[in-house]
Amino acid sequence: MSEDLIERALASADDTDEVVMGDDVLGETGRLFRRLFGDAGGVVIADGNTWAVAGEQVTASLRGAGVELAEPYVFPARPSVYAEYENVELLREFLAPLGANAVVIGSGTLNDLVKKASDELGRRYLVVCTAASMDGYAAFGASISVDGFKTTLSCRAPQGLVVDLPTLAAAPQRCTATGVGDLIEKIPAGADWILADELGIEPIEQGSWDLAQGRLEAAISDPQGLVDRDPGAFVALAEGLVLSGLAMQRYRISSRPASGAGHLFSHVWEMEHLGMDQDPPLTHGFKVGLGTLAMLALWQNAVDLDVSAIDTEAAVATWRSREETEASVRSWFTGNMVEPAVKETLDKYLTTEQLRARIGLIKTAWPVITARAREQLVPPERAESILERVGAFHHPQQIDLSRQRFRDTYLRCRMIRSRYTLPDALFELGVLEEQVDRLFAPDGFWGRRPWAQTG
Repeated sequence: MSEDLIERALASADDTDEVVMGDDVLGETGRLFRRLFGDAGGVVIADGNTWAVAGEQVTASLRGAGVELAEPYVFPARPSVYAEYENVELLREFLAPLGANAVVIGSGTLNDLVKKASDELGRRYLVVCTAASMDGYAAFGASISVDGFKTTLSCRAPQGLVVDLPTLAAAPQRCTATGVGDLIEKIPAGADWILADELGIEPIEQGSWDLAQGRLEAAISDPQGLVDRDPGAFVALAEGLVLSGLAMQRYRISSRPASGAGHLFSHVWEMEHLGMDQDPPLTHGFKVGLGTLAMLALWQNAVDLDVSAIDTEAAVATWRSREETEASVRSWFTGNMVEPAVKETLDKYLTTEQLRARIGLIKTAWPVITARAREQLVPPERAESILERVGAFHHPQQIDLSRQRFRDTYLRCRMIRSRYTLPDALFELGVLEEQVDRLFAPDGFWGRRPWAQTG
């Protein structure tokens, strides 16, 4: 285990002071709480599932360290708790009169809810991780749906993390699979950041890049070990997830170090409540895994694209006005998704003169962009194999997405964030739909895969 690497990462993190990671470290929760919060009182927050996993051990550790505990708040195991702002308000109202620091046992959703509620009260909290299911444990910000629109709300990361490796390894395989899906997207996300870096839109911050990318290959290189619950494989996965969260904490501007267009696929579907009625609900990481395949396939073709042959004036001539752009966005979304999508899209809108300059810049920078991207990317087939091996989804119809709806997500995902990614560049060049259609042609990545007739 790379304790030195995590310690170096913590030195550059603004919020998290300590990570306790290892075998059988649930009993360290109380001592960590006292080191972080002194004589303050505490309260445990969990759901029915995570309480069953670690509730009694964590409570005993806190009491053994002399922490005065309020009655715990335990969400029901069914129906599952959702990352909606209404639940943040519920927890904030529960915590406010207690004057206690929260200890949340659990999932990404629970962590995000407690993270935001605690921050709104001006308090710090501690998280006990129960599954290697996502990279948000140590991240700055919380991914919350506000009026139906999934967004990242600003709030401080936990002051401490307890990462018990046997607990992570014992979690249901689907939890591990969703963690792999969340983590593997850092590959195309890195290529998206390279693109934005070379175009001068969002320069790479090297320290955050190193944290997010440094242990990525090790974390995904042994999918069979994760299936077999091999301790070494879980060490690498847990480190990769924690370091990715610390990268976002260091960067602070946004989740850019760990999130590219592949995550935007998931956010679109989450806002449409895809799989929320399943039991258990469709996880974020399963959707992100599919977004990863989508973007790796798009990048695979894009690095061979001859942008020098693109007619700049033809692209400028067909460019939509600001009003036409807004109308287009409104045609793609419904309900509470409409207004935020309009704002995010118009925030990165270019005039025709700006577009002409952008296309010129893309043409000039493209050789360097593609050279750097080739070093960053892996074939989509490799990612597909990893996802399949760990039990994650690797075909859109596994999550009830038709061929048309999946294709349309390539076009829609760029509209929900102002963050610049490959679909934006291809859209500005006037070739996004053409490049997406190539993927669904008989010899394209998705065209070569079987689809049910209804798809």
